[in-house]
Amino acid sequence: MKGFPVAIKEDSTIMYSRFLQTCDIPEKETRIEPFTLVIFGASGDLSQRKLLPSVFYIFRDDVLVNGFALLGFDRTALNDEQYRTVIKEAVREFGREPFDEEKWDEFSSRMNFMSGNIEQDEKYEELRKKLEQIAIPNAGGRRNVIYYMAVPPSVTPVIVKKLQEHDLCKGEFRTKVIVEKPFGYDLRSATELNRILTDAFDENQIYRIDHYLGKDPVQNIIFFRFTNSIFEEVWNRHYIDNVQITVAEDIGIEHRGIFYEHAGVVRDIVQNHILQLFGLIAMEPPTAFTADFIRDEKLKILRAVHHMDDDYIDRFMVRGQYGPGKVHSKEAPGYRQERNVSPSSTVPTFFAGKFYIDNLRWAGTPFYIRTGKRLPKRVTEICLQFKRLPVKLFGRTCDKLEPNLLVLTIQPDEKISLRFGVKYPYSESQIYHVNMVFSYSEAFRIKIHPPYERLLIDCMRGDLTLFVREDTVEEMWEIVDPIISRWEENPPEGFPNYAAGAWGPPAANRLIEGESRQWITG
Repeated sequence: MKGFPVAIKEDSTIMYSRFLQTCDIPEKETRIEPFTLVIFGASGDLSQRKLLPSVFYIFRDDVLVNGFALLGFDRTALNDEQYRTVIKEAVREFGREPFDEEKWDEFSSRMNFMSGNIEQDEKYEELRKKLEQIAIPNAGGRRNVIYYMAVPPSVTPVIVKKLQEHDLCKGEFRTKVIVEKPFGYDLRSATELNRILTDAFDENQIYRIDHYLGKDPVQNIIFFRFTNSIFEEVWNRHYIDNVQITVAEDIGIEHRGIFYEHAGVVRDIVQNHILQLFGLIAMEPPTAFTADFIRDEKLKILRAVHHMDDDYIDRFMVRGQYGPGKVHSKEAPGYRQERNVSPSSTVPTFFAGKFYIDNLRWAGTPFYIRTGKRLPKRVTEICLQFKRLPVKLFGRTCDKLEPNLLVLTIQPDEKISLRFGVKYPYSESQIYHVNMVFSYSEAFRIKIHPPYERLLIDCMRGDLTLFVREDTVEEMWEIVDPIISRWEENPPEGFPNYAAGAWGPPAANRLIEGESRQWITG
């Protein structure tokens, strides 16, 4: 698989980048050194649905040509062959393409399994011996090991402490650790988790994974902004009236009732996915396109978010919970009727809010955020609405002058669209609004790795660009903790307050329409 150049030179300035490729510098093959992937929670839902199918397809696409081994660790009483059978069926069911029997045989021969209790010290001694047997040394004789925490958040600290106690973090093995969100339950717990992780590993060994950042359109935000002067020059408060981020899901909570009752929409979506998009869309140009420079700029934006006291939260933050209704013409239960949910639950499944960034680029420009379950459709979009012209020169006085819009759609249809006005044919001065659309699927007829595959490959390469840093995690909690605390201290009245299939409660529309604006999606 082709890699990325180490650097480019332009006008005597060196810019290091994993992203940039140039015509005058030949592509360099990026070698992934031999490694062993140790999966804690190896027979769980995440491993079967996402992780192991992703590893299989990475292998099938000949990315791992230099060798690897896989070791699953779980409580389930399985031997190697039984585990391979379980995962084979999972790949058949959840894989993105038709099953490849020949490649599976080769892949499964590298799979091993350990059954045991993660709290037992002897299991970590057994883990060391197993790694010494199956781990393939690199050219320098070191054994690379990646630990993947596919376990509930409360279990990760237990495993990390045990790995540290048994010298399995920095000793004879060269290690990395991948940690799934949520990164804590609040600021206090996130800080404690970071302390445990950084006691055992160096920060550059820690890969906090958020699969949203692995989506190609999300990564393209950086390219779109900083390679197109026609947009970057107007990407500020002087030209943009408001920014909207919508992450809408038409499904309910599925099988996650227990988790959702403890988390709610702010912890589940706002604290991570949405604030990551928020940082990318608002950040300043990085000094260079390296992991830390990019993450530095996102962090600056999060630190510049306007402080929200109780009064501000009450006025400009909206919560909701879906009741029974119809989605895509099919009956859908309310949240309180979902499995493992309290019949009197006050957990929010919808969030809408207005944020400001206190810096020179964005001062006074509102950022509207909206997300929720059981909405009319599944869509993730970022919309930049430009300011209207102060004088109307064309059209009838009764015509509504629509603003220019730039919409970056991340899912389900990956595209970028620009809305602008033109003259309607044969009219004297009738304005007609059209969209100029760039579609990923139409423009690029190449295979794009799904998010988990892309992020796993980046970890194997040692590229931290798309992973979340310690200080960013804590800053995201700094933003949402006051909202969560205010809402938990003041239970809502009137839940459920929107029907499944609606765009949230009426208050979400009042939030934006009261300022003579409207939600663009929907």
